[in-house]
Amino acid sequence: MRKRREARERAVQFLFQFDMNPAEDLESALNTFWDNTRLNAALDARGPTWGEKVELPAPTAEDTATRAFADTLIRGVLGQLDALDNVIRKHAKNWDLHRMAVVDRNVMRLAIHEMLTRHDIPPVVSINEAVDIAKKFSTPESGKFVNGILDKVKDDILRPARTAKDTPIL
Repeated sequence: MRKRREARERAVQFLFQFDMNPAEDLESALNTFWDNTRLNAALDARGPTWGEKVELPAPTAEDTATRAFADTLIRGVLGQLDALDNVIRKHAKNWDLHRMAVVDRNVMRLAIHEMLTRHDIPPVVSINEAVDIAKKFSTPESGKFVNGILDKVKDDILRPARTAKDTPIL
């Protein structure tokens, strides 16, 4: 799996968790999330073993890079949550934000954050990634739903949809 895709998937997982159960201490919640992610990967790699204690592996360079990108996205989304939700509301006609699937809502938040702040990522890339993640983690209809909303958001962005700038604007 591409590292940025993995980071986006992890970011959506964390945002889902945070949406369902907001943490008082974001830093602690992020550390616990990443520790659990590494522990689960180690357990998956070993296969089923009952009763054996498994130690938390140290993060690899790839783990660190994935976390760095994902944490930037997570903090960005959480830092502008109300503004992102307003963008979704504007384009999701006849949909109450809190009646949307939690995964879909957080996938769209992440993609809109990328489209608005990460000028090093073309908006169509953010949309394609969001659609694929929604298909993987949500309902069969989620890809179409997410694509429809994000395509409308893209039309409001005043930059080319298929090109990126050299540096991100955060």
